[in-house]
Amino acid sequence: MRVAIVGFPYSGKTAVFTALSGLSRDQLKPGEENLAAVRIPEPRLDWLETAYKPKKRTEATLDFVDLPGSLEGDLDSAGLTRHLPSLRQSDALLVVLRAFESGAVPAHQGRVDPAKDLVQLRDEFLLADLAICAGRIERLEVSVKKPTKDQEAHKRELEVLKRCQDALENEKPLRDLIQPGEEEKMLRSFGFLTQKPVIVIVNVSEEQAAAPAPFADEQAVATLACCATLETDLAQMEPDDRAPFMAEYGVEALARDRIIRDCFAALGLIHFLTAGPEEVRAWPIPRGLSAVDAAGKIHSDIARGFIRAETVAYADLHEAGSMRDAKAANKVRQEPKNYVIQDGDIILFKFNV
Repeated sequence: MRVAIVGFPYSGKTAVFTALSGLSRDQLKPGEENLAAVRIPEPRLDWLETAYKPKKRTEATLDFVDLPGSLEGDLDSAGLTRHLPSLRQSDALLVVLRAFESGAVPAHQGRVDPAKDLVQLRDEFLLADLAICAGRIERLEVSVKKPTKDQEAHKRELEVLKRCQDALENEKPLRDLIQPGEEEKMLRSFGFLTQKPVIVIVNVSEEQAAAPAPFADEQAVATLACCATLETDLAQMEPDDRAPFMAEYGVEALARDRIIRDCFAALGLIHFLTAGPEEVRAWPIPRGLSAVDAAGKIHSDIARGFIRAETVAYADLHEAGSMRDAKAANKVRQEPKNYVIQDGDIILFKFNV
């Protein structure tokens, strides 16, 4: 899964990227897309690692991409247009808004107003989607008149796209319009920006580092405040060295961990866990996945030869203290193929091929 970090010039999006990735600016490629696989914090692995003492610990990752330059400009400029392919390939958008004053860094359009910047960015996204939508509708209106094997499918697509066009012209995003299932699959290749989940980061000054976000955005999955420069500095420090700096600024926890978790949740993902003497591991899967499909995420042979999923909730195992005691307390279940995996399930798949 991939999250694109977007924002206007001097919003601090690259500072957010370095804070999330732990990379320094010297490690970035100027003028190019920078991609980093970022580990998703999973505290439950801490206890499992202590309990099982495995040879290896494996966390799931999300890919974050920082786009070069800015998103400023209309569709005929070198702004949004040149970033569209990368944005459309992303699964979520992490929008960075500037809320800090600085005489050393010019402000976008001469203002520091994160709420107005968000409205302007949303307008850019709407216009980009509308252009793609209108272009495809124009082609479909020609093709549906031809008696081909795809004629009925094209008629259905045209009907859905006209609904999308109407919504976009009325400044409504597509995320609540497109139905899961057939419609979502039909339109997936377009990568509509207003269909993607959005997480908003309000980049504040060091003096506001411990304050909540100055506003809440109803369309976003989450709206968070963070001081990107401070987070970058903290990310470069050893954990023991961070504490006094965090205390000085009144910061109780790294914003980066919450940002990563919110992106993970925005993508509709959960973790199931596996544990043993060889490895403890967090496996990311879409919420609502069945046990047999989850088994396939580990290996196709496990799904093909699926027998059952020996399952215990993390909370139950933690309370019992060991798998033996959890079984004695009847907390370990034998689940069938169609069992829907729950976040934090610890699973041993039984299979035969």
